[in-house]
Amino acid sequence: MKKKAWGLSKTIGSFFTKQHKLMEDFPERYSYNPTQRWNAELESYFSNAYGPQNFSRISKALTRPSCYSCIRVNTLKTTPDAVIDKLTAVLKENRADISKCDVAGLDNVVFVRGSGPHAINYGYAADGKPPKEVLVSRKCAEAVLRGAQVYVPGVLACSAHVEKGELVAVSVSVEQPGVDGGWGVGITRGTVLQGSQTDPYHLERSGLYIGQGRAMMSRSGMFRVTEGLAVDMSDRVFHLPSFRDVLEGQIFLQNLPSIVAARALDPQKGERILDMCAAPGGKTTAIAILMKDEGEIVAVDRSHNKVQGIHKLAAEMGLSCITPYKLDALKAVCVRNESEDLSDPSCAKDNHGGHIQDSKFMKSEVEKIESITFERLNAEKDFKKAVSNEKANESSYISKADIRKEMRRKRNGPGRNQCLAGKVEKSKGFAPSSFDRVLLDAPCSALGLRPRLFTGEETIESLRKHAIYQRRMFDQAVQLVRPGGVIVYSTCTINPGENEALVRYALDTYKFLSLAPQHPRIGGPGLVGRFEFPDGYAEEWLRPGEEELVQRFDPSSPLDTIGFFIAKFVVGSNEADLQNSSS
Repeated sequence: MKKKAWGLSKTIGSFFTKQHKLMEDFPERYSYNPTQRWNAELESYFSNAYGPQNFSRISKALTRPSCYSCIRVNTLKTTPDAVIDKLTAVLKENRADISKCDVAGLDNVVFVRGSGPHAINYGYAADGKPPKEVLVSRKCAEAVLRGAQVYVPGVLACSAHVEKGELVAVSVSVEQPGVDGGWGVGITRGTVLQGSQTDPYHLERSGLYIGQGRAMMSRSGMFRVTEGLAVDMSDRVFHLPSFRDVLEGQIFLQNLPSIVAARALDPQKGERILDMCAAPGGKTTAIAILMKDEGEIVAVDRSHNKVQGIHKLAAEMGLSCITPYKLDALKAVCVRNESEDLSDPSCAKDNHGGHIQDSKFMKSEVEKIESITFERLNAEKDFKKAVSNEKANESSYISKADIRKEMRRKRNGPGRNQCLAGKVEKSKGFAPSSFDRVLLDAPCSALGLRPRLFTGEETIESLRKHAIYQRRMFDQAVQLVRPGGVIVYSTCTINPGENEALVRYALDTYKFLSLAPQHPRIGGPGLVGRFEFPDGYAEEWLRPGEEELVQRFDPSSPLDTIGFFIAKFVVGSNEADLQNSSS
């Protein structure tokens, strides 16, 4: 397996072979050379865990996107070879380098190479005048670095007299320390940039230029409207192709470790599987495809809109075995009172070994959405006719306000809770031991996501809160898996307290759990040891021999992935321990 991982590293490493002009060829200010700022105590903690030099490399890697896009192919609809042919045609102008992953178990993965960092000539050296500039928010910049455009909500400030069609430099406003000890941007939206040292955060923006593009509206337009394309990026520090509206339903853009996590779960046809924190649905649909859409996947999230998104994605990919519910994962285990109606759709059916969702349900989602769309197109026409009939009846009166309200309702739809396409089924939880496998991709500090330009708000205390939250979720997961079943736990953070420390907690608390080998295995080993904080709190990590049973993805490694962690547990049988955890 190590040889396979090395081969994959060589494939991805070859994406760096093209040479580009160095940033240093142009003034240092107009370059992309961000510095990650950490809380001092947190930096000491991570330096101890990884070693100072390795942590420095990790910090640097976090400020940049991966050098490639990772695409998961929906093999129920198409094949990787067919996708490569289609993408080659779609991305012909970009001359994209597209290849198939050769690791066993990841044969449904396609890589599309990007490039960077590129040096951008902003025109400063030509006449000595600073370029016209658009300043964007940090979150907007992180999206642009991944291939997005600059949209109006992300624009914070702009040079004076920028007109539509002009070439503008795009810079980033990263949070800075405030006088109250917190962090903030400190720039009023609509601020005029003069290009001088009197500009807000002029020095702090040095080395934070991410490219240039054409203004798609004037300066006044950017701050007058609330949506729309503000800057069409034509020259980027990192070139990564956009896959927006490309081969919808056939491909899904997903980080490589996330694909590995779904594979590690090893779902089988006909099983009942729970995805505890399922949104946006990437891993859920990956599991469904691995099961050949046969069985049942219960996907839960506490957000109404996110559950709707899972519905939409499943319908788009043609998957019928996914049942999304609105449910807080901390309440995933159903606690029934004696007086409770046994016909409850969540709990009662679980007591009979679970139920398989009607396969026609998700397949009908597309037809429902099409029906709603058709109804909306005729809404105004129908309502005008209704108003006309009402006016003919002198015994009733409809005010203009009522007419406007009804027109809005018809135009926008009946609302998320009344619309067929907007209904979300709620759950009261599930019976213990009612699932064959559980995936807990836990909410976390997300300190492994790339690119990430700001981490200063995280502290030791905030990371401990994340860890406590995750342990409570894991307590729920343990109760829901049948004996002999599997739990896969994953996060997108580099924090050992949310990764190795969770594994230590799980193994020490539930003696019937054991770590299991993962396939495929392309990540690195976990961290062994412990860390004692200044306040006396000791954090226990893995013990010798356990490190090779987990996968830790280092963002600075040759695989060039996000920071990620995967642990796989096999569940034994111990009713006493389960009773203690439920109490």
